[in-house]
Order: sequence, then structure tokens, then C-alpha cells
Amino acid sequence: MAALTPRERDVLVLLAEGRTNKEVAAALFISDKTASAHVSHILAKLGVRSRVGAVAVAHQVGMAGDR
Repeated sequence: MAALTPRERDVLVLLAEGRTNKEVAAALFISDKTASAHVSHILAKLGVRSRVGAVAVAHQVGMAGDR
């Protein structure tokens, strides 16, 4: 997790809430393309293939609240 930038961590928390790239972009005042790039970087850094995998990692390390 230390490899993630603060912004990538912000994006990961929003992904854990079930938000789409478009919703992430709106929440963080960034473009859809930038949100998509952050998601791609997160997946690569965490070594997972999907958003679901990234969210699972977030839950394992306590970055995502249980809802």
C-alpha cells in the first residue's frame, strides 16, 4: 500500500464505496480520463486484475469501511 500516492489512496477509498470512474472524477474534481488512469495505476501497483480485487485489498488493510 505504501506505493500508492495520496490521490490513488483517495480513489481507492471511493472505489471501495462502489463508485464508478465518472463518480470518482466528480467527487475529486478530476476528468474521467484521469480517474481511469488512477484506477489503472492502482491495479498495477496492487498486482490485481480488477476493481473488485483492489477493493478486496483495501478491505484487508483497513482502508475501506464495512458497509
